[in-house]
Amino acid sequence: MAHTDHQTMRRVLRREIAGTIGLLTDEHDFRAMRRYRSFTFDDHTRYLQQVEALLRTRASQGSHTTVALFDPEEYADFCADTGLDPDIASSRTRFTAELAATGPTVPYDGRPLTDLVPDLIDEAVRQATWEYASTLLARLGACASCGEDIGRAAFTWASGLLARILDTAPRGNHHLVCSVSGAPETLVSVLHADMDADGATRLDEAEALEFTTVLALGLATQSPGGLVMRTSAPGTTDRIYGWRLRGEGLEPLTAGEVFDAYCTDIESGDLISPESDVDYCVPPDLGPAGPKPGHRH
Repeated sequence: MAHTDHQTMRRVLRREIAGTIGLLTDEHDFRAMRRYRSFTFDDHTRYLQQVEALLRTRASQGSHTTVALFDPEEYADFCADTGLDPDIASSRTRFTAELAATGPTVPYDGRPLTDLVPDLIDEAVRQATWEYASTLLARLGACASCGEDIGRAAFTWASGLLARILDTAPRGNHHLVCSVSGAPETLVSVLHADMDADGATRLDEAEALEFTTVLALGLATQSPGGLVMRTSAPGTTDRIYGWRLRGEGLEPLTAGEVFDAYCTDIESGDLISPESDVDYCVPPDLGPAGPKPGHRH
């Protein structure tokens, strides 16, 4: 009887434990891991099928699983830094546990991996963008005239601008894109702000943090860039409007400029047919968005 009780308790405890699986999402990364003899998978498609089967089994048993993006280069660096042997399974387990705390992850929600992997990659891009923009902001240091931390002041200013943009927006679900030109490449951040049944705007905190950081970087460095928002609501046409980054502020785009931006292919410069049932319009007046950055003189 006591043995049966212990087995029951272990089954209950297994359901209480949240697990993380490090996923090799593409063929290139999979091939990189095959150089380790202890990594016994030999076919990427079959590997993905086995991972998906394991995820479904854990979900059917009531276990929660997080899927993390496993990067072979980061794994090799991790093993070198920690003195672990990269060619043993326990090292991969240690690295995956580290990913669960610091790396890009998404919860397994029953979807096929073909649907889940793009979200995982998007999360990885979002996190990398935020880390890069945060690093650049921190490097700006203090204002030579007033001693104000330029990055912190710009982040506060960008937060106020984002709040005003959402406060003045028409009711509906919002899709915002902020792009900041710079070396070595343009940073692009996306933010979804959906309205719930009570009319309140709901944001993903991680998305909002990254978006605000990218906007702050553009304002602090006075880089070329822009911010465009699309609002969708039942029974109405979508509204699209935006601003260009100008100095340490936002300058409204005309309806024609928004139209041109949306109806031009970024790669080729060719014209694209405009969407039906879409209004390209001038943004509302943002009004005061809080105090200007402390280092403005």
